[in-house]
Formats: sequence, C-alpha cells, structure tokens
Amino acid sequence: MKTLGNILWFLFTGLWTGIAWFFTGLIWCITIIGIPFGKQSFKLARLAFWPFGTQVKKDFGKHPIANII
Repeated sequence: MKTLGNILWFLFTGLWTGIAWFFTGLIWCITIIGIPFGKQSFKLARLAFWPFGTQVKKDFGKHPIANII
C-alpha cells in the first residue's frame, strides 16, 4: 500500500515539491551560514519525493539557534 501511495504522491505532488525543496537547499548552501538550513532542505526534498515509509533523523541539539528561528 505504501508503494501505491508513494507513486500517486510522486505523480500528483511529490515531483514539484521535491524539486522546490532541492532548489531551496541549493540556494541556502550558497552561504556558509545557510548550510545547516540547506542540509535540512535536502532532507525535506527526499521526504517530499517519497513520503510513505521514510524516516528522517532528528537532532535538535545540534543547531540550537536554528531551532529557535
């Protein structure tokens, strides 16, 4: 069932949102300060392409300032 959900999601929504998050990550990675945000955008792009059955690792202590923002 998750394979069918991933295929439908990718065809109707995932392709465009994944591409948008990927380019957002590229823009963030242009500056040194934005690299942590860019890395998170790449994680969201992966999640946007195939959301069902995907797990994202969370480490809230790694960037406390980014968590406040």
